Amino acid sequence: MGPRRNLPLAIGGAIVAAITLLALLAPWLAPYDPTAVNPGGRLAPPSAAHPLGTDALGRDVWTRVLHGGRVGLVVGVVAVVIGAGIGAPLGLVAGQFGGWVDLALMRLVDGLMAFPALLLAILTVAALGPGHIQAMGAIGVVLVPVFARVARGQALRLRDQEFTIAARALGATDARILGRHILPNTLGLLWIQATVAFSGAVLTEASLSYLGLGAQPPTPSWGWMLQEAREVLFVAPWLGIWPGVAIAAAVLGWNLLGDGIRDRLDPRR
Repeated sequence: MGPRRNLPLAIGGAIVAAITLLALLAPWLAPYDPTAVNPGGRLAPPSAAHPLGTDALGRDVWTRVLHGGRVGLVVGVVAVVIGAGIGAPLGLVAGQFGGWVDLALMRLVDGLMAFPALLLAILTVAALGPGHIQAMGAIGVVLVPVFARVARGQALRLRDQEFTIAARALGATDARILGRHILPNTLGLLWIQATVAFSGAVLTEASLSYLGLGAQPPTPSWGWMLQEAREVLFVAPWLGIWPGVAIAAAVLGWNLLGDGIRDRLDPRR
């Protein structure tokens, strides 16, 4: 594989690694308390003391962007784990057994997919109550049908391959075929889907926070920072620029990483 084809993997991996490290090291890299209010320093422009300026309550924007990355990272990881942990087994079982099992499970998945992703997340959070913990569950529910469809498609393709037919002829049970033959050959697709789903989870979490349904003040969140910047955008544009850049970088990085992993794992490439 040539270096040109590795470019998305290299760029995406670098962006994701940088954002992850900054988020994990936020308590040591951030110069201020992310929730400490300083009325005397409100809406200060970028300076040596505050590299990205301060917000309407005098809080350091650089500090809050770093800590907001921690919220997005945790929500994304938990949501993807929930979506993959529920959706992938459903899809594998539906694809392997077929018949009424496939019909029943896929109609359940179709019911979830009938709602637009953001609307389903909003409905779930509205039922559970606002907060970043509830947002994890809501986004996880949104991701269940995505992983279920990917896993089912791969199971349908593999269950009639020569190696699964041979295993069945030798007396292997459906559970053994799923665990020993179909699942290992599905993990690559699930990894690719997980990276793409992570970018979607970050964006959905920011959208929920912007609407007041995600992380609640004073917890720093990129989406809530955009909401706070809305009223003073023309006075202090840096309040909206940097959270927006962080969201865009995270989404771009995870999407590029997914493309790179797909190119790496696809034998036809």
